[in-house]
Amino acid sequence: MAVHESAFDTFLFDLDGTLLDSIELIFRCYRHAASTHLGELPPDSVWRDGLGTPLRQQFRAVTSDAELIETMVVTYREYHHQHHDSSVRLYPDVARVVDALAQRGATLGIVTSKLRPGAERGLKLMGLLDHFPVVVTADEVTRPKPDPEPVETALERAGSSRDSTIFIGDSPHDMAAGRAAGVATAGVLWGPFAADDLSASAPTFLLEKPEEILAL
Repeated sequence: MAVHESAFDTFLFDLDGTLLDSIELIFRCYRHAASTHLGELPPDSVWRDGLGTPLRQQFRAVTSDAELIETMVVTYREYHHQHHDSSVRLYPDVARVVDALAQRGATLGIVTSKLRPGAERGLKLMGLLDHFPVVVTADEVTRPKPDPEPVETALERAGSSRDSTIFIGDSPHDMAAGRAAGVATAGVLWGPFAADDLSASAPTFLLEKPEEILAL
């Protein structure tokens, strides 16, 4: 990882697959909704390709029936709510890294395709909510990731400049949103996407472990 020419003072993070180790739960939720309402299981690659985008967009990959999509969203969320607290955890060193950034006076934010109740639930469960004064969720924007609107909204709320901000995420959709918003991006390799997947989205950095964030 190369060090950027200037230090960043604002760190925006995706949530699932970046801070929260929750990807296996997410796959279980998709499989449960699909098996319940489609009677078949699409390959996990279908869900993986859409990670980082809202649920309805994900389900459009397997059906064009708008009513069925709404039903699948409800089933997904019920299963997710039931299993969330026992199934998610932080990736190793994430708490230490977030604490260190906060102690340095960095501005910290979350930019997620979750709805606000789900995002805050995960952050509270892991004891991180107070570290993130800026949280932008999918229900608060018109055009979710990979559109730049969520990142731009976070910049506005934080009062931060593009030049001093980096957006850190696990998916190509995160990288696309950050790049389009004009901020530096970092793709994390501890999530579900490999280096080749993320490199294709032209991140500013690729990070192999959370502690590398502190070098930024």
